[in-house]
Amino acid sequence: MTEQLIGALALILVLGFGAQWLSWRLRIPSILFLLLSGIIAGPVIGFLNPDELFGEVLIPFVSLSVAVILFEGGLTLKINEFRKIGRVVTLLISAGVVITGVVTALAAHLLFHLEYSVSVLIGAVLSVTGPTVIGPLLRNIKPQKRVGNILKWEGILIDPIGALLTILIFEVILIGELQNAAIAIVEGFLKTILIGVVVGGAFAMALAFVIRKYWIPDYLQGAASLAFVVLGYVVSNEFQSESGLLSSTLMGIVLTNQKLAPIKRIKDFKEDLTQLIIPFLFIILSARLTIANIELFLTMAGVVFLVVLIFIGRPLSVAVSTFRSGLSLKEKAFLCAMAPRGIVAASVSSVFALRLEEYDIPGAEYVVPVTFLVIIGTVIIYSFTAPALARGLGVSQSDPQGVLIAGGQAWALDLASILQDKKFNVAVVDTNREHISRARMMGLTAYQESIISDAIVDQINLDGIGKLIALTSNDEVNALSVLHFSGVFDHKNLYQLVPGSGKDEAQFTPKHLRGRFLFGKGVTFKFITARVEAGATIKSTPLTEEFRYQDFKATYGEEVVPLFVITRNNRLIPFTVEDRLEPEPGTTIIALVFDRDEQRRDRSDS
Repeated sequence: MTEQLIGALALILVLGFGAQWLSWRLRIPSILFLLLSGIIAGPVIGFLNPDELFGEVLIPFVSLSVAVILFEGGLTLKINEFRKIGRVVTLLISAGVVITGVVTALAAHLLFHLEYSVSVLIGAVLSVTGPTVIGPLLRNIKPQKRVGNILKWEGILIDPIGALLTILIFEVILIGELQNAAIAIVEGFLKTILIGVVVGGAFAMALAFVIRKYWIPDYLQGAASLAFVVLGYVVSNEFQSESGLLSSTLMGIVLTNQKLAPIKRIKDFKEDLTQLIIPFLFIILSARLTIANIELFLTMAGVVFLVVLIFIGRPLSVAVSTFRSGLSLKEKAFLCAMAPRGIVAASVSSVFALRLEEYDIPGAEYVVPVTFLVIIGTVIIYSFTAPALARGLGVSQSDPQGVLIAGGQAWALDLASILQDKKFNVAVVDTNREHISRARMMGLTAYQESIISDAIVDQINLDGIGKLIALTSNDEVNALSVLHFSGVFDHKNLYQLVPGSGKDEAQFTPKHLRGRFLFGKGVTFKFITARVEAGATIKSTPLTEEFRYQDFKATYGEEVVPLFVITRNNRLIPFTVEDRLEPEPGTTIIALVFDRDEQRRDRSDS
């Protein structure tokens, strides 16, 4: 038995990694490959039997894992985002949940001929979306900031609400009497909200306090946060069943928005931990399905049920929740096309299916297969349709080529202006008021703020921006800005000037703590500034078959400093120390050059 368990755990780890790697390569959410892996390893070939292997530990482990996932999701939610989208999000997680639940329940009753009690329970389970699927989809699509934030907030907040709704409906099923059931629902709802807020807020502030007092060493902050989340979950559930998910979510929200203590180590730890937990959960839960369950996926009733949820339930929910919201029709359409179900629906359905079976409730055997039908179906449909729809609606920025420029000196603004003229989104950040005033007079989007301040990430509209270009005179600020935005942009899109200290790149700072060095060896801030003061300017030049890159260099001489290449498909590629670019005809090169004709005119005038 021990060897079998070790083999199963090894298989789950390998399958989980393989699924996530395929997801990265194919740009498809990993949940699809995880579910298929679990189904193949479980009901298809029979190698993986989670109930037999893990026994009674399985469901409690799943519940605790979901709490950790929701805590990590809460850590990504900033209150200032909510102020701008709060009305829509609030309606989606209230009225939207009710609408989705009602439509789902009616469809389940009519198509699968289930009792109303079980149908309503299925409606509650499937009223959630989920960060485990929404997150990867948003990373691939990169929608505009407002609609992306709405989906992110909805996906995280709706999970504990859906779980709460499910437990209340379950209690109603057991009570049976309508009057007593109504009282139980109101009491349970109010109690859960109160306990979730108190426990989640208290544990979050307690953790921030002990970190601020240095009672926990840095290397134990991740472990301490895990202990606090699990303890908070258990304490919350002791007072009110299934309130732990709400307290875990709120704990993450409170912790990330407090100002007492830094929590970067906790965020990094939880993100890595979640990447391990999610594959494990999806594989073991899908492995619990049976062949009979899977056959439901191929029935006409199953297909129609899925169609009703996608094309009636979600659009109706979005239409009501976004009424008079100021969202454009295109943004509303995209919200309609993004409601995949995830790990919370899978885990909650597994838990309550077992409880219904314990009480011999007719139709209990449908809860899990119907839930997984919707999970797999929505993931497949939304994964393949949402990116194309987002591009068609103009709300996608899957490969944004715009730049965020740190530094507002004159030559940096000239560069920014040229890039903006070439139709790239550009934003400039500088602490100097005169620099920012000049930038705005040039028609540039500019922010007077430190590039390494806590507030700057939330202030900047990053729609269409995918690169950081750190051009300040301070090498340390450039490196810190790269570190500061490492959670916003991929590392390959973080650039900074070559340090002017005379140190080579290995001596300056470790590679993972800095950006890619721009433009070429020796091209420091002082070097560029000196060239500009000597009369050099930044120009863009199209290359053709008749005027190639070699001709360009011959025209401007050895003093030319290539800065960027704009490719035929309008991608912006900076020159760096590590790359040797050879721009081809059809591209445009942006470079720091001395205009020889201008120099000749100056000499003749003198």
